[in-house]
Amino acid sequence: MEIILKEDIIGLGYKDDIVNVKSGYGRNYLIPQGKGVIASESAKKVLAENLRQQAHKLAALKAAAEDRAKAFEGVALEIPAKVSATGVTYGSVGAAQVAEALKALGIEVDRKIITMRDAKKVGDYEATVHFHKEVEVIVPVKVVAENAPVVEEAPVEEAPAVEETVEEVIEEAPIEEEEAPAAE
Repeated sequence: MEIILKEDIIGLGYKDDIVNVKSGYGRNYLIPQGKGVIASESAKKVLAENLRQQAHKLAALKAAAEDRAKAFEGVALEIPAKVSATGVTYGSVGAAQVAEALKALGIEVDRKIITMRDAKKVGDYEATVHFHKEVEVIVPVKVVAENAPVVEEAPVEEAPAVEETVEEVIEEAPIEEEEAPAAE
């Protein structure tokens, strides 16, 4: 069943896209919720005319999305999580935690436009922020242990030279011989 979307639905499409969906999903969810209409020939003609008239508005929306995307240049997130001894997190790190971390950096983003595979282990992941159907930003996310000690590299000093060799140490060490038990 072909549906014309009336709003952005992450994972399906963006506003004014024509998408193919299963009949039940279109009939029972998208159309009653007002998120889409059936893509009949007349609806497609109306959509084409509306897009032609709104071309300059769409270009402005894309430019605004590109401006918002510029704020993400050089942004890398480090999210602390409670972790077991094996490196598995208690719970998972997902889009909501990424949105909170971005908010802490002063970048306001709705968690609904962020997609990310849930992070269930310590490591490096990627979150995608969808601003416009042609403007997406990938943000690197590093999940770290919450109480991990901060490792600061100290200057490396050379070990003091050992004067004695191993053979000299063995010769100097007293050797006590044990008596073997008597055989009966």
